[in-house]
Amino acid sequence: MPENVKVLSLGKESFTGFNDFRLYGLFQKFRYVLNFWKYIWQERNKYDAVFVHMNQEYVFFGGLVWKLLGKKITMWRNHAKGSWATRIAVLLSDTVFCTSPQSFTAQFKKTKIMPVGIDTNFFKQDPLILKKWNSILFLGRIALVKNVDIFIEALKELKGSGMEFYATIAGSSSDKDAEYEKMIRDKVIAYNLGNNVMFTGAVSQIEALKLYREHELYVNLTPSGSMDKTIFEAMATGMTSLVSNIGLKELLDDYLVVENMDINDITEKITQILNSKKAYNLRDIIVQKHSIERLMVELNKELV
Repeated sequence: MPENVKVLSLGKESFTGFNDFRLYGLFQKFRYVLNFWKYIWQERNKYDAVFVHMNQEYVFFGGLVWKLLGKKITMWRNHAKGSWATRIAVLLSDTVFCTSPQSFTAQFKKTKIMPVGIDTNFFKQDPLILKKWNSILFLGRIALVKNVDIFIEALKELKGSGMEFYATIAGSSSDKDAEYEKMIRDKVIAYNLGNNVMFTGAVSQIEALKLYREHELYVNLTPSGSMDKTIFEAMATGMTSLVSNIGLKELLDDYLVVENMDINDITEKITQILNSKKAYNLRDIIVQKHSIERLMVELNKELV
């Protein structure tokens, strides 16, 4: 981290040896809250504003203290679903940020739609790297919300049509989604897609960049409500993206948005995109509207 950044841990590393949630989970969370309160009081003279990123619990537990201390509270939350706790966190916040008009938090008057924040100096094309012919990339967590199973069904139809292609599934599952990942891998075998599909497991940022540069088409089937940064990273790297997020209809050609999660529609669009070899290059738009520099300008307006 830069010299002007201080990192304070809530203590997760001290519990790495304890895996039994029934014995240690409640105590662990209690310790987190105590450490959290200690830090926000201990550091009170060293900060003027609070920026909470995707952890509404921090506002829920610290909001009243920050209000009493006169701190400006801002929260970034980008998710299709919310709860009573989300509403309380929004109530305690001065400003709320999200990137998707379909986010749960987008409904509130104090919410501002923000740039996604892509490092466009890092995520860019390399003309020396040739893309693999008819290559498809699916990059993200292997989880039910990502609809990886629907992607596999589309690949099954694609192969059944006689089309040759090469697909990479990059990402890993959490413990709770381990069975879902097993089901995905079993389907690849059952559908005889072993020679068409490669699993890489979790990838680093540098490895992700390499995958973006090597593939022609990026497919993302996460529903509307959030705004996966990988979509914008792929576009900044010069890839064509096929998405199911209707919040991107203003940015993408209608043909690059799948609205009904229909397998035949997905298959047809993948086929036509790969066959046409048309480059939907949206890098300039990402640089202008969704770069990390643009995001910092907008955040500074609210935080400074």
